[in-house]
Amino acid sequence: MAEDAGTVRVDVWIWSVRLTKTRSTAASACRAGHVRVNGERVKPAHALRAGDQVRVRQSGRERVVVVSRIIRKRVGAPVAVECYTDHSPPPPPREAVAPAGRRDRGAGRPTKRDRREMERLRGPAADSRRGTR
Repeated sequence: MAEDAGTVRVDVWIWSVRLTKTRSTAASACRAGHVRVNGERVKPAHALRAGDQVRVRQSGRERVVVVSRIIRKRVGAPVAVECYTDHSPPPPPREAVAPAGRRDRGAGRPTKRDRREMERLRGPAADSRRGTR
């Protein structure tokens, strides 16, 4: 692999610093347009340098990191954190995300009215799992 000593593939770096669990997940995220380097969508083979800003969108949250050190091998979590500066917005508090369809323990079986209310909160996708009526 003939590359400059100060660059590495963006998918390899994202995987190396543990922003994704697997390298193939990192490559898929790049191909899907969920990874931006300095504001531009990039392919998995894009050369990443120290000082670049990387935005990774995953599971409804955006991670914004600035590359401080280039690594090519996956390292432990304490070492991985030293390779970037995290500028991500804080995740929403757990209280802000309403648990849909939660019932008190020991409340018994839901009534028809309760069941319809839970289905309304879950949305139209809940009806498709039940099959035809």
